[in-house]
Amino acid sequence: MNLSAFKAYDIRGRIPAELNEALAYDIGRAYAAFVKPKIVAVGRDIRLTSATLADALSRGLMDSGCEVRDIGLCGTEGVYFATFAYGLDGGIMVTASHNPPDYNGMKLVREGSRPISSDTGLSEMRSLIARGSLPPPAAQAGSATTLDTAKRYLEHLLSYVDRRRLHKLKVVVNAGNGGAGLIVDQLEPHLPFEFIKLQHAPDGTFPNGVPNPMLEENQAVTAEAVRRSGADVALAWDGDYDRCFFFDDQGRFIDGYYLVGLLAEAFLKREPGARIVHDPRLTWNTIDIVRRFGGEPVLCKSGHAFIKQRMREVDALYGGEMSAHHYFRAFSYCDSGMIPWLLVLEVMCERGLSLSELVAERMRLFPISGEINRRLDDAKSVLARAEQHYKSSAIVVDYTDGLSMEFPEWRFNLRGSNTEPLVRLNVEARASEALMRDKTAEVLRLIDP
Repeated sequence: MNLSAFKAYDIRGRIPAELNEALAYDIGRAYAAFVKPKIVAVGRDIRLTSATLADALSRGLMDSGCEVRDIGLCGTEGVYFATFAYGLDGGIMVTASHNPPDYNGMKLVREGSRPISSDTGLSEMRSLIARGSLPPPAAQAGSATTLDTAKRYLEHLLSYVDRRRLHKLKVVVNAGNGGAGLIVDQLEPHLPFEFIKLQHAPDGTFPNGVPNPMLEENQAVTAEAVRRSGADVALAWDGDYDRCFFFDDQGRFIDGYYLVGLLAEAFLKREPGARIVHDPRLTWNTIDIVRRFGGEPVLCKSGHAFIKQRMREVDALYGGEMSAHHYFRAFSYCDSGMIPWLLVLEVMCERGLSLSELVAERMRLFPISGEINRRLDDAKSVLARAEQHYKSSAIVVDYTDGLSMEFPEWRFNLRGSNTEPLVRLNVEARASEALMRDKTAEVLRLIDP
């Protein structure tokens, strides 16, 4: 059996060569053998293959003696919520997020919505399947029942904001024909916002392309809708809406880095002294804001499994990555694509400022290159070359995630991809976009073959 779908953080592969019903069934059995759960939540996204894969997965769980709680069509955070809010022993989400239409996958958690990655179980499950050493079916098979989490999940989302402080805003929402529109519709009666809905209906054929707002070509339709409608802000999500992306009132895409700082400030005003976890790719803006508002910044390697683990270790109130993943202690340290925009719109209402006004000064103080990818086979030699070139002038060298080097007025992070032959570069500077651009070009000349 082709087991190449097992990745560092999840399971993801092309249908049917790398992921199919037979493998989904065995994943259910392997999960049961490794986690030894009694009750497991199973959810699925809107992809055309998700329902059959979820059924096969559930059969594998039930044949192993597990009880399945079918939470149906949802986002990845729906499985996280069901697992921690209902005290279940684990959860599995069938999704391929923003991958091409002929892909699907799974994200797995155990009790408390703790993530299962290659370091914490995926490798063992893969080995069980590869060796053909899955346990025989249980003497007593489990059963599946539907679990409707909608009411409690909605209440949980709304608990993050004081609705008395909200007022009318015109908000463009682009679900990309993923699942986010379903949740916006449920929240709409409880909020004073006017929603302008784009690509709103869930559609696994992806008539407008796979939802990935990180791609510039996918941002134009949202930006144009803002300018055309005179909206105050716009939001867009990927397919399983674990990431939320923001556009200001001018239709300008706002990098997730600046949202991390904005949300950190909002949380520290509620709980001074709290710890805030952030990734190493871009750091200065976040560190400056966290310290300014009396918090403690905590550096952590990029990736949801690492961020969640570090947040638990330090009991962080909030964690954020520049990739638009936002993590919340009250959400069992998990990431959500719904909580961030509720909080940001509350800040806009409270302070009477537009999103562009909220982030303009931070963007001026800490201009960034945005993540630049180069297809290079030998990431280690590229990082070594960069370190050798800059080591005599660097004031900080850090290896938390790839190579980070800091200088008095600029810094960069260079890291290899976990899944592709790519090297990723991020550069930021202090209050000088010209310096940032010059240094970005300089590093690129160094690493390009």
